[in-house]
Amino acid sequence: MKPCHIPAPLQPGDRLHVVAPSGALRELEAFHRGLEVWRSRGYSLILGSGHDDRWGYLAGSDENRRLQLLTALKDPDCRGILCVRGGYGGMRLLEDWTWPEIDPKWLIGFSDVTSLLWSLSQQGISGIHGPLLTTLAQEPDWSQQRLFDWVEGRGLTEPLIGQGWGGGHAEGLLLPANLTVATHLLHTPLQPDLAGVILALEDVTEAPYRIDRLLTQWRLSGALRQVQGIALGRFSHCQAPAHIPSFTVEEVLHDRLSDLGIPIVADLPFGHDGPNAALPVGVPVRLDGDRGTLTISFQSLVKD
Repeated sequence: MKPCHIPAPLQPGDRLHVVAPSGALRELEAFHRGLEVWRSRGYSLILGSGHDDRWGYLAGSDENRRLQLLTALKDPDCRGILCVRGGYGGMRLLEDWTWPEIDPKWLIGFSDVTSLLWSLSQQGISGIHGPLLTTLAQEPDWSQQRLFDWVEGRGLTEPLIGQGWGGGHAEGLLLPANLTVATHLLHTPLQPDLAGVILALEDVTEAPYRIDRLLTQWRLSGALRQVQGIALGRFSHCQAPAHIPSFTVEEVLHDRLSDLGIPIVADLPFGHDGPNAALPVGVPVRLDGDRGTLTISFQSLVKD
């Protein structure tokens, strides 16, 4: 993976498009509260035609969701793209997809948006694995501030603190992802080069045996041998069903990852159902498995 270009800093008055590339919108109140967070900071939001459509579990047909994304990308006055929610569907848009040649724009979302963030990184553009419009208003003040500090060009000076598993420290380019989505991108054209990356993983509503199966696929594919370190966020609602013998998800993560001989930090504040710290894609970071920290390596990144 090569370092990604960071879009120019946002400033109040900038035009941002709201798109729904994945699942159908259900959390209307949370969505409108998320819009208000951005509007309260002075941004002009353009709601994409069809952002509230529904086609089964998807936010409209693949054609309409692609059109929302393309409209935002091709709008010369658009400075960024805010994703409505996750769910499922983003990777469907990328079959036979070609990114238009554009100046770098911000793309912000997480969970199912992993597929778009990874694909955009292969165009050399850094997106943000961070709060969706349906989750932003629930974020604590420090997490919202972290997001706006980064997109508005102030940098990120404070490390994220978790539980170090040892392994020393490593530096590399940050590649955040939802584990389930990322696993389904392995060995497809959408998978970035994993050599030398710091992989940041989170997930939700996956039973421990499923997390085991996903990580075992990473092991069998050899993908984990390429990464420099692993940052683990929240694995929420990943308990086994009651009365069924099982490991805990924490035991599975330790079993599948702790023998890799690389720095690992767990319990970092990102993912579902809790604080979701913004993680920029494709920028240099330092992961310290002894101190339990994840730090953006430097703040003087050139904004293109």
